[in-house]
Parts: sequence; structure tokens; C-alpha cells
Amino acid sequence: MKEYYSFNILPKEFYELPTLQLAKELLGCLLVKETSEGMTSGFIVETEAYMGPEDRAAHSYNNRRTNRTEIMYAEAGRVYTYVMHTHCLVNVVSGPPGKPEAILIRAVEPKDGTELMMDRRPKQGKELTNGPGKLTKAMGINKEDYGGCFFEPPLFIAEGKQPKEIVTGTRIGIGNSGEARDYPYRFWIKGNGFVSR
Repeated sequence: MKEYYSFNILPKEFYELPTLQLAKELLGCLLVKETSEGMTSGFIVETEAYMGPEDRAAHSYNNRRTNRTEIMYAEAGRVYTYVMHTHCLVNVVSGPPGKPEAILIRAVEPKDGTELMMDRRPKQGKELTNGPGKLTKAMGINKEDYGGCFFEPPLFIAEGKQPKEIVTGTRIGIGNSGEARDYPYRFWIKGNGFVSR
């Protein structure tokens, strides 16, 4: 499949930005996934940053190095997928090698392949992709994508459209992480209907 040739895939160097800056720069970019069923894409409209060993909400807090978190210690721009409850979530590895930081993609606004998304997840409107587990199911992103690179197919991020205004707030679903629950590490496009909440 060669649909990706029409996209301007963001280069490896893009991911070398500091994590909090990268979490904002990802907003408006296109998340694209190619599968044997077809290609889907969506504009990233919400992200959450996780700042590594010092961040109690991060999987790598206290340098917890496990089979699951191993990819977080690799170069920036790698794919970190994991299953929480029954949902697969997708993260962008950030930070320099050995400093395990990551950015959760929380929501996307569908662009290409909407019918395929609805076949996989029979919902309409914002419910299709307005959450981290919803977007992965709709786009066919799964554990097999773990360890890939966001700067090359089949799962990649491309240039999109510049957001007009970005809002900053606290992260969601991390109530047991002490002071980290109050860190302003969630970013979203103001007024976009696909933001999770």
C-alpha cells in the first residue's frame, strides 16, 4: 500500500523536542495507520505528557524498567503501545535515550477512512475517536505496533493543520499518583469536539 506517499511524514528530528513542547507540537498533526483493510488517519487533538522517573503518573516512575516499558528508554519517536483494562493505548516515546518519557495520544479528529473506523468501532460523531482506547480501536492500532517508529509506515505521524489555540490542564485518570495528578501536562485544541472531556 502506498497511500502514505501523499503525506509529509514528520522526520525523526521532530521528536527530539523537549517532551512538554512536543506534546503541544503534536496537536494538529495527522496520525496515520495503514493495515491490510485500508488506511485511516486523524488529526491529533489531545495529548498527555509523562515526564519519566520523577513523574509518579509515568510508567517509568522510579526507573521501573520492565518488558512493557523497555521501549520508553529508546530514541524519541518510537511507538509505545500497551493494554489497560481491555483497551490498547498509543504513546510517542520522547526524551533522549535512557530518559524514559512519553506522550499519550488521547484523541483524534477523523480525516481519512472514516467508514473503516466505523466498521471497527460502530459509533458516530465524536464517540468514534474521543478517547485513547477509542481511537486505537477505530484506527486498528494494537500491541503489534509496539517498538515501531512514528517517522515511517505503517503507523506514522505527518504534517497536519496548525491549531488556533491550545489549552493546558491536568491529566485524566491518574488520581492515585499524589502531587503528579495536579501537573498541567494535558494539552488539547480549544473548541474541538473530539477532545475526550
